Formats: sequence, C-alpha cells, structure tokens
Amino acid sequence: MRRRLRFLLGHAPRELDEVEPTLTVLEYLRRIERRRGTKEGCAEGDCGACTVVLGRPEGGRMAYRAVDACILLLPMLDGCQLLTVEDLRMPDGSLHPVQRAMVEAHASQCGFCTPGFVMALYARLRTPAGERPPLTDGLAGNLCRCTGYGPILAAGRRLEETPGGDHLEAREAETVALLERWRDGETLAVGRGGRMFYAPATAEALARLLLEHPGATLLGGATDVGLWITKQHRRPSPIVWTGRVRDLARVEETEEGLRIGAAATYREVIGPLASLYPDADAVLRRVGSVQIRNLGTVGGNIANGSPIGDSPPLLIAAGAELLLRRGEARRRMPLEDFFLAYGRQDRRPGEFVEAVVVPKPAPGTLFRAYKVSKRFDQDISSVCAAFRIDLDDGRVAAARLAYGGMAPVPKRATRAERALAGRPWSRATVEAAMAAMERDFSPIDDWRASAGYRMTVARNLLLRCWLESTGEIDRRLDRAPEMANA
Repeated sequence: MRRRLRFLLGHAPRELDEVEPTLTVLEYLRRIERRRGTKEGCAEGDCGACTVVLGRPEGGRMAYRAVDACILLLPMLDGCQLLTVEDLRMPDGSLHPVQRAMVEAHASQCGFCTPGFVMALYARLRTPAGERPPLTDGLAGNLCRCTGYGPILAAGRRLEETPGGDHLEAREAETVALLERWRDGETLAVGRGGRMFYAPATAEALARLLLEHPGATLLGGATDVGLWITKQHRRPSPIVWTGRVRDLARVEETEEGLRIGAAATYREVIGPLASLYPDADAVLRRVGSVQIRNLGTVGGNIANGSPIGDSPPLLIAAGAELLLRRGEARRRMPLEDFFLAYGRQDRRPGEFVEAVVVPKPAPGTLFRAYKVSKRFDQDISSVCAAFRIDLDDGRVAAARLAYGGMAPVPKRATRAERALAGRPWSRATVEAAMAAMERDFSPIDDWRASAGYRMTVARNLLLRCWLESTGEIDRRLDRAPEMANA
C-alpha cells in the first residue's frame, strides 16, 4: 500500500503523509493553503461558489472538469492536478482571458460568486468544442446572487468567439508526464488518528478491502456522502473510494446492450445511454449540475437506495440488471429487486455494485422519461418516471412503468402494467392503466409535494407518453392558433 497522497496544486507537487479522511478540498484550500479565492456558499454542491477545476491525463492530454470543492474529499485528489482561481494569474501579473472577459462584460457585481464562475468558464474553455454542453447548461451549477446572468453569459460567449491558449496549457505536456509517472497499481491508504481512507487501483484490491472492512463506507463521487460530512457532521471511517478503479469506470457496448461500470460518472454515461434510449438524456442532463455530473456515479446513485434518485427509474424501465460482487463471488439480479425498503438494499456485508447491464431495446419499443421538479435545474424530483412500451401492430406486447418519488423505493407500477398488456395502445387503455395506479402507490405528503399532487402527476405522465407517441400533442398544438382565434 502507498501511504502518501500525491497531487499537483497548480504546478506545485503536494505529497501528504497524514490526511484527515473527511477533510474537504474547500477546507484544505482555505485553512491550510490559504487560497481564499475559492468561496464557501452552500457547502452541499448546489451554488458553485467553491468551483475548482480537476485535471487528469486522458489519451496523452489533460482532461479538465469543473467540480465542487465543498463536497470533494481531499484524498480524492490523488494523481490529479487541482486548479483554483489563483492559478489563473498570468506570468506577467495580468488578468487571465477568462477574468478579462468577465471584467469587460461587467459580469462581476458583489464578487462572491465570481471565482466560481471564472473556474466553470475556464473548465469549459479547456474542454474540446465538440464535448461542451450549451453555455447555459455549463453554468447552471453556479448561482449569482446579484442576478447578473446576462453579463456573465455575455462573457462566456465572448470567450467562445475568441479562444486562446494560456500559461497552463503551455505546460500541459510537463503536467501529463508527471501525473503519468505517479500512476501506480497500489492501494492508497492514508489517514489520521486511526481513521483511514483507502483508494484501491483494481477491482480485485477493492473486493479484498471490503472483505477486510465489511462495514466501510463505500465512496463514489461524494455527491451524497459529502453531505453526510458537511451537513450531518458525520465522520465515517474507514472510507473506501472507487474512483481509482479503472475497471469500474468503463462504459462498454456489448452484444446484450450497455455495461456501465459502477464508478462511471454521469458525464461518461449520458451519451452511451441516450444512444440506446434517446429520451434518457432529457432526465440525466438535469441530474445536479455539470459539477455534480462530473463527480456523481451511476453506481453510487443506485447503491445509496434513494427513493428519489433519477437514474433508477430509467434503468428499471429499460430492464437493467445489477451485477454485485463479494470477494470472488458474483451475482446478478433485476435492478428493481435490489431495493427492499426505505434505506435497505439487497447488498451483503463486503459486497459492492460492480456494474449495471442495460439491454438493447427491441424494434418497436417506445421509451419515454420525465422529471418533474420545482426548478428545472439543480433540483430533486417530486416525481420521476420512465416508461418502456413494447408495441406489436398497435397493441402493447409488454410494458415497464417505473417511478421515483412515489414509494419508499424506486418502484414499478405493476398493476398499471397489467392494465396495458395485450391491449390496444389507445387512450382508453391508458386511462384504465392510470386508474390502476391507485393500487400501485400510496405516496407521501412532504414539503416537496403532496400525495395527491404526486398521484396526479404520475398518472398524467403516462397520458403524456401516449399523447406524444401518437402525435396527438402536435395535432393539438397545430390547432391552437385556430382555437385562440375562434
């Protein structure tokens, strides 16, 4: 095992022997490195004031991602380059092009959020043009409290029109070479006061570690566990992180469909999954923000068993199966069977989620996915729904209707499915299935939505699926001007 954490802060190597496992990168930067340009706002990955840029070598180049420092744990920097707003200072002391664009567009008001916006824009600038999300999506994880979004977007557009290199890009080859030399197959084991953080480099090492520490907290992207630490003041130990296990980060096309490694991030999964089920993109691009999707993992979203996680309904509707591993033993199950009750999953001590297998849709398959929340971006679902309808000559051969937010676990509407099966894909059939949903769910009332609202939304989303699939919505929209003038 390697007992030293190694990363680059800008271009300065950092090698740390003693590391508190739950120390966040934000705390480290502000308290230890005295880099106070990175701000603390929400401490839960929502406002983006703490945005920093994380770089890793990929294919001989540096791949840079905007992330939230407030929920990122310090040992998760192993083998990476960390860039903060201080690193953008040009060698002659002048403003970096991103900073200059913000100034020239009058995009900084109180200034509190400005470093986060600068770093989000910088990460975007260092992302190949074909891989960049729309500018508004790229900045959806940054909150401007002075409502200065117009000038900030103008600064972003100015950067896209006049791209250019900088002093950091000029040293890219040097950075890649150093980080590649640091890559090893050893397990990182760092800690303080008997509290430990482990980061294995292989799936075999991960399996052995979890047999030795069956009660360990398994960490993916820290988008959930990070809040245990910042909001609930929990200090889990030992922590076992999956982020260095390359085998678990693979997303591969197979004969049966798509195999998604449990440590693959949302950013890596959205494209391949949407290529099989195009409507999945409509929901997955609204999971958190760019910063969250760069860290959060599909396996972590499944393993934490949240009844309002956005990926399980999509995967359940698609017919996905879960691969679990304990030591050398493996088992496979339908994803919906993994969720037993609120906060309880079918995962044994020392067992971990290894991958999710998503089958290819059959010809004639209709797939729709929807997320209903109070905000479009950066919000938890009130109801999330995904439907897979297999049609044969206008009849429903089979149906899988999966929901989040309607029960203590992600769940299929099995009675509604039976009301559809074997019947014509018609409004009458859909309305019968909508009525059957009363026996599938008993949703709760909470501050996010009432039980009645959830049930109404759940039913209407199925009706919307039928309206969209038959073109009825388009026909109604076409008639709308005539009806308005009548």
